[in-house]
Amino acid sequence: MISIVAVVLVLGGLIFFHELGHFLMARTLGIGVHVFSLGFGPRLVGWQRGETEYRISLIPLGGYVQLAGEHADTEDTLPKEQLFSLRPPWQRMLVVLAGPASNFFLAWAIFWGLFATQGLEELLPVVGTVNEASPAAAAGLRPQDRILAVNGQPIGVWEDLVQAIETSGGQRLTLHIERQGTILALSATPRIQEKRNLFGEVLQVPMLGISPSGEIHNRPLSLAEAAWQGILHIGRVTHLMLLSIIKLIERVIPWTDMGGVILISEMIHRQAQEGLVQLLALSALISVNLGVLNLLPIPVLDGGHILFYLLEILMGRPLPPSVQNIALRMGLAFLLLLMIVATINDILRHFS
Repeated sequence: MISIVAVVLVLGGLIFFHELGHFLMARTLGIGVHVFSLGFGPRLVGWQRGETEYRISLIPLGGYVQLAGEHADTEDTLPKEQLFSLRPPWQRMLVVLAGPASNFFLAWAIFWGLFATQGLEELLPVVGTVNEASPAAAAGLRPQDRILAVNGQPIGVWEDLVQAIETSGGQRLTLHIERQGTILALSATPRIQEKRNLFGEVLQVPMLGISPSGEIHNRPLSLAEAAWQGILHIGRVTHLMLLSIIKLIERVIPWTDMGGVILISEMIHRQAQEGLVQLLALSALISVNLGVLNLLPIPVLDGGHILFYLLEILMGRPLPPSVQNIALRMGLAFLLLLMIVATINDILRHFS
């Protein structure tokens, strides 16, 4: 029951927050809104305020906004100045962009809160294992040695050490280490070896032949530091997601690895068992996911509509309705195909 509630709250809340962004921007620009619904499907309860009906619908997974004059070919009783389709393209673009922007803002707020309360988790540059016949073994590195500096550059976390080694070009490095309270200087020459990255690609990079001990340190952050770390983390997640999409198109990542709502629900279920912090962190990641995917220039998605409005600004006139309809149908067919593939993958994953 906890997992079911978590799935409904996370998925429904993130989609609802997305629609709330559209709603607030439309109202800010004076565009009429006929319906703002929490949930989909049949109306359960609702109330009227001004020209907007606020309702709660049967299916609690998200919500929707019905704008006045959303389509140019439909009649509307509201004044022309409140109709969405008659607004300048830059205003329509802002309304559409506000949805994904809300997802990014929500993710930032969650990350900010987590960094402020939990601190920044850092993997310390402490050696766990040293491979036999490796450059590290030849240099005299031992387990539990803490790397303090490489070629005079301070090393604060394990990632700093990896970057220093991989950007060395295979040149000899001077390592300052701490061993049982004593500071030592060792020389090691990285060896070019094969390494698989996150996407399974084989890279040739300099390596010493060591692995981390797994020692973690939580560094407390001020509110300002936590806010900045939230921005940096969203940047890293967004970059990784865009790179993943490119690798998927290049077939580096097989299409069978793609997952859908079932996989996301399973992830929410697992994190709900771990606790609120883990569930919030996953919710922020999914929120970034929604923001990035909705900005892709695919008709039907927000990014596709933004592309239409940009073309309208450049050409001085909107695309012909026939062209837009064909593009929207192709975009819808493509998204349905992706959903079918993702669902099949989720089902087959249980039998593999």
